[in-house]
Amino acid sequence: MLVVETIAKIRRAYFQDKKPIKQICRELRLSRNTVRRVIRSGVTEFSYERGVQPQPKIGPWKVDLDRMLAENARKQKRDRLTRIRIFEELQALGYEGGYDAVRRYASSWTRTERAASAAAYVPLSFDPGEAYQFDWSHEVVLIDGVTTTVKVAHVRLCYSRMLFVRAYPRETQEMVFDAHDKAFAFFGGACARGIYDNMKTAVDAIFVGRDRAYNRRFQQMCGHYLVDPVACTPASGWEKGQVENQVGVVRRRFFVPRPRFKSYAELNAWLEDRCVAWAKRHPHPELRERTTWEVFEEERRSLVPYAGRFDGFHAVPASVSKTCLVRFDSNRYSVDARAVGRAVEIRAYAERIEIWQDGKIVGEHARAFGRGQDIYNPLHYVPVLTRKPGALRNGAPFKDWELPAAMRRVQRKLGRVPNGDRQMVEILSAVLTDGLDAVEAACAEALREGVHSSAVVLNILARRREPAPPLTIATPDALRLTCEPVADCRRYDSLRRPDHGKIAGAGHDGPAQALRNEGGL
Repeated sequence: MLVVETIAKIRRAYFQDKKPIKQICRELRLSRNTVRRVIRSGVTEFSYERGVQPQPKIGPWKVDLDRMLAENARKQKRDRLTRIRIFEELQALGYEGGYDAVRRYASSWTRTERAASAAAYVPLSFDPGEAYQFDWSHEVVLIDGVTTTVKVAHVRLCYSRMLFVRAYPRETQEMVFDAHDKAFAFFGGACARGIYDNMKTAVDAIFVGRDRAYNRRFQQMCGHYLVDPVACTPASGWEKGQVENQVGVVRRRFFVPRPRFKSYAELNAWLEDRCVAWAKRHPHPELRERTTWEVFEEERRSLVPYAGRFDGFHAVPASVSKTCLVRFDSNRYSVDARAVGRAVEIRAYAERIEIWQDGKIVGEHARAFGRGQDIYNPLHYVPVLTRKPGALRNGAPFKDWELPAAMRRVQRKLGRVPNGDRQMVEILSAVLTDGLDAVEAACAEALREGVHSSAVVLNILARRREPAPPLTIATPDALRLTCEPVADCRRYDSLRRPDHGKIAGAGHDGPAQALRNEGGL
């Protein structure tokens, strides 16, 4: 094939130097047909494409190779075989050709499949407050010095392009509920329609067309916020292309290089600040003269008013063990000792766990996301201590119990006296009725008086529980005396006068009448 330099030499020799074709052929060692074709065509470059590629080795194996390539393409990206592995599997079937032929054929097959699956898209347009899009992504951060893969919830308003992102340890349903609540509180409202992919926490079944069987709790959330959910066609990410694009932008701008934080709370506060800063700094993709934040301020007036927090929990039945523990998500949580032996309902929220029994909370804890952890509330075991006070010294729930300073001093002093454990249990039992602050104050008062026994602490608490003296009742004017009596005990001294046992002017009525005559009674 002629290179462009040779073509240029031919054209200069013929058109500029006026050399005959015969001389050009002799000097450049080319055939007359080649020189004539360059001169007559007027092109400056020739390319050659073979119409039919002979494949003497790969030809008989095309069916098997097509099948293997198609099966490999349908797998998840992390599970796909490399081309060298496909070549080795083809060899195991009897293929005797080289790897290069398989590689070239696989490349050609991939290009053909991509061209066949390529599609044209229609740009979408939304009105203010009409719709938002929701999606998840996985990002890598350092939390408390540990490299952690976090699940990031993305919410994007379709009109203003305002973004909201929040990180979670999981993609479970309670995290979906919490992400929506935090997003709608941040936006100041919700949209009339929500666009989702077919995530399992929202969609139970996919039917023909747009019909979906949505999860009952997910429908409750949408009904609370007055949102109409719409699920995309499977494998059609372009239907929520805005949030798909947001995932890439947030990954490049927020999570590269890997940020470092002490906790999820610190990470989410930082993400919220970054969302606001991004919106105030970048222009709207369509309304270029205004920033995304300015358009968002306009769209806020069209949002559905924020309806308050949805009680978004995931309920799971459980049983309480004899050690007052229930198991959830590979961890164990303590409950009130009075709930032992009966079924409970665990309500899992994004950040906490509530355990309910007979319509009352018998345990509440901050949620743990590790594995094999025991999370205790020592107060749950106080009723057990009344029967087994010795467990106060070595019981697992009490090892790391941070009591207030005054109560710790009382415990140390009681630890040196006989029957001290039982006295301390009596003081701790008062926490269930009077509260920790009241018991701490009673312990502090007892220590100031130089005593520390449980009887004194309980006596102080009992005195503080006594009702306050009643207030003075104001006498109505209709019941007020015209001449109010005067309490003057000196008037009784007149009874001591030696006047034959009578008071002057007393008459037949005696001393009482005399006092009444003086206005005393």
